[in-house]
Amino acid sequence: MHWREIIRRPVVTEKSNFAADELNQYTFVVDSRANKLQIKQAIELAWPDVTVDKVRVANMPAKRSRRWRRVTVRKSGWKKAIVTLALGDSIDLFEGV
Repeated sequence: MHWREIIRRPVVTEKSNFAADELNQYTFVVDSRANKLQIKQAIELAWPDVTVDKVRVANMPAKRSRRWRRVTVRKSGWKKAIVTLALGDSIDLFEGV
């Protein structure tokens, strides 16, 4: 797979922003078929000046929610990767914004 198929998008929440600032960890939504080695290689190809120390992966479960009385909606499951970079490395997620 190409690295653009593996990395879907960054997760931008208060918790992920804190982890990026304080712990040098970045969170991404990744393809559900990708493993840790493929995620590490994709991050290092997307940002050539960073070195990945550790990759942690979590499968987020599907969720059901109710809308109106009898209509239920199902959100599909997804895979989350938390990438720890080497000291001194950082990723600028919003370069041109």
